Amino acid sequence: MTRDRPETDREGGAAHDVDAEPDGERDDADAEPDTELDDAIDAILDAYALKDERRTGWQLRGVDDPESVAGHTWGVAYLVLALGDRFAAELGGVDLDRALRLAVVHDVAEAETGDVATRADTTADAPDPAAKAAAEREAMADLTDPLPDRIRNAFAEYEARETPTAVLVKECDLLDTCLQALVYERAERYDPAEGDPEAFREYAALDEFFETTVRRLRTETGRSVFERLHERYRDERSIGSAE
Repeated sequence: MTRDRPETDREGGAAHDVDAEPDGERDDADAEPDTELDDAIDAILDAYALKDERRTGWQLRGVDDPESVAGHTWGVAYLVLALGDRFAAELGGVDLDRALRLAVVHDVAEAETGDVATRADTTADAPDPAAKAAAEREAMADLTDPLPDRIRNAFAEYEARETPTAVLVKECDLLDTCLQALVYERAERYDPAEGDPEAFREYAALDEFFETTVRRLRTETGRSVFERLHERYRDERSIGSAE
């Protein structure tokens, strides 16, 4: 009496049943969808709108291809790394690693609310600060609901400005605007004729950005950096006027 032998493949091994599933695996159709991951991905995609959200202050001045909010966010984070030690020496109690976290999330709400320019011009329409803050808190809650609490906590700390770390990040947020104005002035990247004429009623060129910044700085370090940037900006303006 003979026994049936298993079929062999071309290399001499036992043939396997192509319909059998390996141990520990199952058909993809039977897999449970990871809804938490999908929700997280959707929230991240919504936040990615920052990459295309243009900074409205530059658009008002007719800046050619102005930076996005995400570009500004990178600038703030880089300033934290580049100048953070200077602020820490004055403020004390600064956590630079946490400062980077605050810098990354500080404008995420604008993916939903859009960017609203801060104005020094007394004739410009100014948003109600309380309403703006409430709208941003609501947007942040919506954008980060499926994401770790650390994102919301970092945003709340930044908005409160009660810790040395949050003060540092806000100083860098303000100074980034001045640095960007200097970049645009050097490169002659703006044309008032292409912007909103109303944006130049009380301030010429990009002067208003420096005015809105100096009013809100809280540290001697920030004011020292500001003065140097303002001086360089004025030098660039003088060069441009002489040509």
